[in-house]
Amino acid sequence: MDIAQIKKLIQLLNNHNLGEITVKEGDTKITIRHRDYVKTSSAAPVVSAPSAQTSTPAVAAKESSTDAPSGNFTTVKAPMIGTFYRSAGEGKEPFVKVGDKVRKGDVLCIIEAMKLFNEIQSEVSGKVVKVLVDNAQAVEYDQPLFLVEPN
Repeated sequence: MDIAQIKKLIQLLNNHNLGEITVKEGDTKITIRHRDYVKTSSAAPVVSAPSAQTSTPAVAAKESSTDAPSGNFTTVKAPMIGTFYRSAGEGKEPFVKVGDKVRKGDVLCIIEAMKLFNEIQSEVSGKVVKVLVDNAQAVEYDQPLFLVEPN
């Protein structure tokens, strides 16, 4: 199963208001649950894949709400599991820094998933208030990446 198939499953889940999808293909089994479904079921979110795709739980500690500034911010979340990169390459400037103004569609970061580099774009125009993930850190599906203060 490749990242395009996983994206289609996520889109299918969202388009049809499904609570959960489980797909088994060979040795790989993937279960994707909608975040609202997880809240009502009190079950932990599960995205299972081969061991190379799992990530460390240390990422969750970074998104502590005590560190987040208060206010009306838009949270840009990871659309997939993978590795978060703030720049296009080692030694290059990050796509955005705290305080930068961004427009809807501007590239904020890259998430590498299954050897594919996916540009993550801003969902709104505004100012980057906080970067919630460290460079080269593993991220989970739907994990908050940035706080953007909309214009």
